[in-house]
Amino acid sequence: MHTSLPDFDMPTEEQVHLAAESFRLLADPTRIKVLWALLQGESSVACLAELAGAAPTAVSQHLAKLRLAGLVKGRREGTFVYYSAADEHVRRLLSQALFHADHVDRGMADDPHSAAR
Repeated sequence: MHTSLPDFDMPTEEQVHLAAESFRLLADPTRIKVLWALLQGESSVACLAELAGAAPTAVSQHLAKLRLAGLVKGRREGTFVYYSAADEHVRRLLSQALFHADHVDRGMADDPHSAAR
């Protein structure tokens, strides 16, 4: 049925698995807070821990996983590492997720006119 549509296209298995892994890694409130803070600018583990309300060791572990997934990048300066969001794709992904969450929270998710508000 779908394959008869002229523009029908399915992602590859690799794309599906990588996307699922990114969503899995973002399925944690601390990681979302950390990533959102990094979208505002480069930051250290200590600063991110304070912003996210989490222990620096926990934030460091979250950052390691986010870095392996390509969602954040680190820059070493002496003994410190400063982290930032990997690219504009991460900003759009997280912005859309939070935009959707806001609409669900306000009960606007099913309203076709809510995008215009």
